[in-house]
Amino acid sequence: CIVHNASIYFQDSINEFDPSRMHEALFVQTVAPSMINSGLLGHMDKGSSIIYIGSTLSEKAVAGNTTYVTAKHALAGLMKSTTQDLFGSGMHSALVCPGFTDTPMLRSHVGNDAGILASIASDNSFNRLVTPKEIADLVYTVSISPALNGSVMHANLGQKE
Repeated sequence: CIVHNASIYFQDSINEFDPSRMHEALFVQTVAPSMINSGLLGHMDKGSSIIYIGSTLSEKAVAGNTTYVTAKHALAGLMKSTTQDLFGSGMHSALVCPGFTDTPMLRSHVGNDAGILASIASDNSFNRLVTPKEIADLVYTVSISPALNGSVMHANLGQKE
């Protein structure tokens, strides 16, 4: 199994767009995984999988996140292309889209502010952040489940829309 989890987060908008940041984000989240896949596919057996880690923002958008949203949408497209390219190989691919997960990236983004973290947590039906273990368990399950080939799975505790 290959799990593509690398990501870069830049807070920006179309009004303050930096093409070099977009290029960097797209390279990290789509070009590099494609290169890794290309190099490793010949060494993978039937039953193997390629799992991409997206985000809730792989299928929707919010203001102030132009580069991140665009890169995550591109990652969804890469997974769909991978699924088609692997057709008949006995290998599968899927996209896992975590919601707000209690990670150093999130904590850094909000300045480790407990009030902001609590506010974020209140926007899902369990009033907490997703744990990294929950995401890891889902990724493992997806990696051994060919029936999920081509699927986009959201793990966000029922995020409020």
